[in-house]
Amino acid sequence: MPEPEVLALVTDAPLDRAAIEAFVCTRQDGALVTFEGVIRDHDHGAAVTALDYSAHPDAERFLRETCAEVARETGLRVAAAHRVGALGIGDVALVASVAAPHRAEAFAACALLVDRIKERTPIWKRQHLDGGATEWVNL
Repeated sequence: MPEPEVLALVTDAPLDRAAIEAFVCTRQDGALVTFEGVIRDHDHGAAVTALDYSAHPDAERFLRETCAEVARETGLRVAAAHRVGALGIGDVALVASVAAPHRAEAFAACALLVDRIKERTPIWKRQHLDGGATEWVNL
């Protein structure tokens, strides 16, 4: 069985949500679900001022494999992009998008995609906390 066509990108540039959604959505789809992971100003009770994302050199390959796996399992078109580098509060770090004929399958597939990306893609974040301390998260 041929690999499904997916869009997977790891970049230091701002993410293009519209391009990601356009990739997955077809005329047969009645549902488009997109998740955006946004940098928030707190974590575990501490104030966060910024994040730095670092990626393994093969992170994009891992992301592409994860997208392809979800596409194979669900039969849907999926796409994801993750930013690396310095991000501020309110910046978008992850965009994951799925299109399907109906909403329930699109929501389920998008949740599955985001969970697998977080589990399998070697991208790490360092949080900058109020007061100057930093900490690595999800190593």
